[in-house]
Amino acid sequence: MEVHRLIENIKTIKNPVLTLGMYDGIHIGHQTIINQLNQIAEEVDGESVLLTFDPHPRMVLQPNCDLKFIYTLEEKEQALEKLGLNHLIIHPFTKEFSQLTSLEFVRDLLVNQINIHTLVIGYDHHFGKNREGNYEQLEILSKEYGFNLVQIEAIDCNDVAVSSTKVRNALAEGNIAYANKALGCNYPMSGEVVHGDKIGRTLGFPTANLKVDDLKIIPAHGVYSVNVFVDDQKYLGLLSIGVRATVTNSREHRVEVNILDFTDDIYGKTIQLEFLDKIRDEKKFNGLDELIEAMNKDKAHAIAKYGQ
Repeated sequence: MEVHRLIENIKTIKNPVLTLGMYDGIHIGHQTIINQLNQIAEEVDGESVLLTFDPHPRMVLQPNCDLKFIYTLEEKEQALEKLGLNHLIIHPFTKEFSQLTSLEFVRDLLVNQINIHTLVIGYDHHFGKNREGNYEQLEILSKEYGFNLVQIEAIDCNDVAVSSTKVRNALAEGNIAYANKALGCNYPMSGEVVHGDKIGRTLGFPTANLKVDDLKIIPAHGVYSVNVFVDDQKYLGLLSIGVRATVTNSREHRVEVNILDFTDDIYGKTIQLEFLDKIRDEKKFNGLDELIEAMNKDKAHAIAKYGQ
């Protein structure tokens, strides 16, 4: 997959079959569009293209918004490459860019610069200044500028149309089952292992304290079963998200993982996680003995369900 940082820098793409959008999370709806994109590209002897933007338009147009993302840009690139996409265009989104009308966007960028052969869009897609562009307008423009237009209907998950917003909300609620089903994979997260206060090891559960990307969605407080990848080796782990109310009066938010049967020094390394399920909510226990008993139950749950 070729990654392009500016539309203006793109060299010739053969019969571009293009879709556009933020594609946060690459959920099953996105995957359906990319798969169809690839199929059409093969049929017309062309190449599949996704045009996306960085930063997210809402961060430019609503600078005080507290927007978090399902996937980091790196995770998005990895997911798209696995789907077989040929070209990813990451175009800078600015206030000036946001003022392009839907006509200017299609004519000047999609047609004149990328020279699209086919445009593939989702069922509810809007674009251009004030989101004025829609499918009906695209039908008119496709005839005027000579490109094909394909619309894809919504994809359901649990009888509900999938969207990035629904996945974000599910993660915020700790609903890992829905998020994983909608994403078609286990929710990923990575973090650098940094020094903590080492309380976990005194309880028999040494943990790696993780520094996670500030823009990444961290699921709701609680304890989760996770796969942990260290130097390409997979381990089972217990991830705790919260303020550790039983052992400290601090309200500092922590993301800590206990990697089962693992004792290596990994400070400074970046490790990857995959969320498997939520075991329980965060809870303030009546003393350390009660906390340790709960952690042993968490461990037993993870091992019984996912093995080691």
